[in-house]
Amino acid sequence: MSQNTSNNNLKVYGGALLSYFYNQWLGNFPSRTIRKVYLKGYLANLGKQTGIQMGVKFLNGRKVSVGNNVVINWGCVFDGRKFPILIGENVSLGPEATVLTLGHDPQSTEFSNKGGPVEIEDYCWIAYRATILPNVKLAKGSVLGAGSVLTRDTEPFGIYAGVPAVKVGERPRDLTYNLKYHPWLI
Repeated sequence: MSQNTSNNNLKVYGGALLSYFYNQWLGNFPSRTIRKVYLKGYLANLGKQTGIQMGVKFLNGRKVSVGNNVVINWGCVFDGRKFPILIGENVSLGPEATVLTLGHDPQSTEFSNKGGPVEIEDYCWIAYRATILPNVKLAKGSVLGAGSVLTRDTEPFGIYAGVPAVKVGERPRDLTYNLKYHPWLI
């Protein structure tokens, strides 16, 4: 076995241990402060005034970058196994929202992997149990409705809903809020 293969295996196992520790233990610990200290070192970036509630899962936190004033509600899943997830500022992710970057190619006879990065720009709002598929960009101010599945890029300030999600409306373009949601114990 080459030195590079050995180093890569150590990184994979080390990353799996970091994810397991957070997802199974620390991520359910009722101290926002302790979770935030761990996430500062584990995630690619963790912005100021960002609130990550209990029960959030990261499949590889090293590929997840979170901006300032972001609210990530309980039960969200971030699949950063191979490709990055970039989250801007003042983004709200509702409970059990899922961001995927990797899946399988249904046309592959060998069940090959297929995926790509996900970017969520400033002021986006992803509602309860919405799913974002790989290789998608949510433009500034976009809304993804509850239970929706986003399969393609959005337009700025567009409201999307359904399976697959389609544009159903527009949002005001003069958004100025700063999210600061830090509930006690969760």
